Amino acid sequence: MLIRAPSDVGALVRDRRKQLGLDQATLARRIGVSRQWIIGVERGHARAELGLALRALDELGFRLEATTEGTGRRARTSLIDIDDIVASARKTKR
Repeated sequence: MLIRAPSDVGALVRDRRKQLGLDQATLARRIGVSRQWIIGVERGHARAELGLALRALDELGFRLEATTEGTGRRARTSLIDIDDIVASARKTKR
């Protein structure tokens, strides 16, 4: 799924939470936020703290990847895998 707006993140969180059989209160407790915060995220409120949003996505089992777009069109030109970068850096230090 291509995430372009806070409402996209909200839909992703809500759908995955339901797939996992979690209610809002349980998810909130697991990531250390209030149920109202979960409600806000699921409604697409843009003011959710990024760190908490990332914690919620992690708790729901999502892996995020950063991509770059080609010039002139909205095509993905490459994937940036932070795990590969870290692994390469560790190998060169040895």
